[in-house]
Amino acid sequence: TIQVLMDALGLDNTLLGIDVVINEELIKQDISGAALDDFLVNRDNKVVAILSVTGRQGSLIGRGNQQLTPSVLRHIGRDNIWALATKTKLKALEGRPLIMDSNDPVLDKEWQGYVSVVTGYHDAVLYPLGLMK
Repeated sequence: TIQVLMDALGLDNTLLGIDVVINEELIKQDISGAALDDFLVNRDNKVVAILSVTGRQGSLIGRGNQQLTPSVLRHIGRDNIWALATKTKLKALEGRPLIMDSNDPVLDKEWQGYVSVVTGYHDAVLYPLGLMK
């Protein structure tokens, strides 16, 4: 899903990593969690993380993007996480919530609830994130 965005920007994409893009320019590729945390500490402006939902598992945070440490996630903020998934991918979850596994139970609990998931051009749905009661 992210590959399509990067292709549209004409940028290389790290398949299983985190890339930093500013003003449509690739700044850092396959950045580590520690380097990302250091990079974000010096940023005063809004940061957005665009994440794809892992198919069938439904993982949004924690599996496949360990670079998003609790510190990085707190800097970005819940409202600045943009989730992308097709409706088919969400339907395959059979109502199970998206997985939030940051290795910080407090953060996971704070962030649980409904999130907007972009499912297509001008299309999004609200979908549960984390273990909701």
